[in-house]
Amino acid sequence: MKKIQKHIPMIGLRIIKSGIAVALCFVIAYFRGNEGIVFYSLLSALWCVQMYRSNTKKNAIQRFSGTVIGALYGLVFLLLLQHLMHRSAIAENEKHLFVVQAVMVSVSIVLVLYTTVLLHKKQASYFSCVVFLSIAVNHAMDVNPYYFVWNRFLDTCIGIGVGIFVNDFSLPLKKKTDILFVSGLDDTLLNEKSNLTDYAKVELNRMLEKGLLFTISTIRTPASLMEPMRDIHLKLPVIAMDGAVLYDMEEKMYRKVYVMSSTTSQKVLQLLRENGLECFVNIIMDDMLVIYYSESENPAYNNVVKTLRRSPFRNYVKREPPQEEEVVYFMILEQREKVEQFYRVLTEHGWEKELKIIKYDSDQYPGYEYMKIYNKNASKENMIEYLKEMTGIRKTVTFGTIPGRYDVTIREGDSNKVVHIMKRYFEYGREP
Repeated sequence: MKKIQKHIPMIGLRIIKSGIAVALCFVIAYFRGNEGIVFYSLLSALWCVQMYRSNTKKNAIQRFSGTVIGALYGLVFLLLLQHLMHRSAIAENEKHLFVVQAVMVSVSIVLVLYTTVLLHKKQASYFSCVVFLSIAVNHAMDVNPYYFVWNRFLDTCIGIGVGIFVNDFSLPLKKKTDILFVSGLDDTLLNEKSNLTDYAKVELNRMLEKGLLFTISTIRTPASLMEPMRDIHLKLPVIAMDGAVLYDMEEKMYRKVYVMSSTTSQKVLQLLRENGLECFVNIIMDDMLVIYYSESENPAYNNVVKTLRRSPFRNYVKREPPQEEEVVYFMILEQREKVEQFYRVLTEHGWEKELKIIKYDSDQYPGYEYMKIYNKNASKENMIEYLKEMTGIRKTVTFGTIPGRYDVTIREGDSNKVVHIMKRYFEYGREP
């Protein structure tokens, strides 16, 4: 019987920080002589310990504003309830007291929630209610209402402070912000499921937040990058289409594009038609990728159209491309022998000296081959040089799967290695 091995994840940094935050809250409570209720400090600290510093600050503001609103309403509630108890006989009848308290709490909850709306603090509404209810329900009979309300507020502030401190704390090491890190994507940064691991997402975003200069270089189009990189907060443009474009994923715009002239584009298109080949003509218009295609009996070609045209980042147009437009690249997907035959035609005409031509087998369509035709200058190396000029950074570290072509070679299936090495280099200065 085959033994099934289960992967047990390591204890993450957030878990460790949470434990440290809880311990610090207990230490502070000890030196305060257990004046308050440490439970509330613990809840606030755990709420503020997040994966990213930006989330910590956002959660801290939510918790603090919610506590202030809830505590103020709680104090008013206690004072009002005690006033009613002194002026009437409801304190002598438990049922009457329960009814009065229930009505007052219900009405007060409406006021608490409406206040968060008026102050544009709707995200803090839950915490406001929790704080108010903890005061109004559990401490309605306290002799000194100010005492608990103050301690409730102070306990929360202590927890928030501890959570922020623990989450922001790092060793005083000088970060390597003078190096541009460039990684491949498929078989380099992504795993076998074409996704980033949870570890890679968290660590990569954490380092980017601290000033890591990082981008990716891939043969993919910007549209196909959106899904695997949607959770990564990239600040630099990415090198896409095998070095033909530099795309800013934050601004949704192309920073630099290598194109073929309209004259060259029409000559290549005519040559394709003469050899009976259909192709996808990729043109960028006003920061929008437009892909022209035509009718075809090629099942693989038609399936690409059917599958990819659903994307909001691709715009498929079923007609001939405008003659005056400059083409970013042509893509052919055909049976291998037809692609090889056309490649021989291109070499006979000397096009391999004037254009960048790449071809590779299709994994999805057995027996088929891709061919892509670009501007001669469309290369990852040229785009990296452009990025270096743009950032003012001279040193780079590149990651890829082809031995000898990159500074660091990544084996297939070792998707966390890029982040591991960058972390050692960026935070501790250990060269790969």
